[in-house]
Amino acid sequence: MPHRREFLTSALATGLTLSAGSPLSIIGAPLPVPTQTHKLPALPYDYNALEPHIDEQTMRLHHDKHHQGYVNGLNKAEDMLSEARSSGDYSLVQHWSRQAAFHGGGHWLHSMFWKVMAPNGKGGGGEPSGVVMDAIQSDFGSFDAFKKQFTSAANAVEGSGWALLLYQMEDKKLLVLQAENQQKLSVWGAVPVLGIDVWEHAYYLKYQNRRLDYIESWWNVVNWKQIEMNLNALI
Repeated sequence: MPHRREFLTSALATGLTLSAGSPLSIIGAPLPVPTQTHKLPALPYDYNALEPHIDEQTMRLHHDKHHQGYVNGLNKAEDMLSEARSSGDYSLVQHWSRQAAFHGGGHWLHSMFWKVMAPNGKGGGGEPSGVVMDAIQSDFGSFDAFKKQFTSAANAVEGSGWALLLYQMEDKKLLVLQAENQQKLSVWGAVPVLGIDVWEHAYYLKYQNRRLDYIESWWNVVNWKQIEMNLNALI
């Protein structure tokens, strides 16, 4: 199943791992190991496809500017860590490791975010069915209980961050967590299958400071078919 391999590889890497390999050497000095060049993924729909819930201008700025910035930042961080390995100068390793985590988290989460949304009436909105509904009912008691918990978690994120529905690999359970920024308050062994960006850049042009209005409207574009694919790749 190609989508299973692709999703698992991306999820486990989360965009943060560096390329592996044995460095070559010239006169005893290792050459930089080439790092992967991360690229901005195309949106799976038009910029205005999620209106009226998410407006076209927000989508353009969010995708073309903010997400592109995370891609650029991740490539830069990986290049600088490769250069550190080449030169042996690790004086800035803490800084560039943090940059890799921050921008790598932003790149991975946004790449998921675009896919777990779809135009209302064309895959977006409604309630899940099949394996997703079964898992939600098993782990949260009901879809209504899950939706209320997820909405509350998203609305209560302090400052900038995300609300995420993750699949805990060891426990084989779904759980809802908050992520500060896009890399803090993470949990090991759990992979996001659904997430909402509640950084102000995701909603402020349309909703201003009314984050809850944005979250409640966002449910109308949730792409449950994609979430089912994400979950099936893990179970």
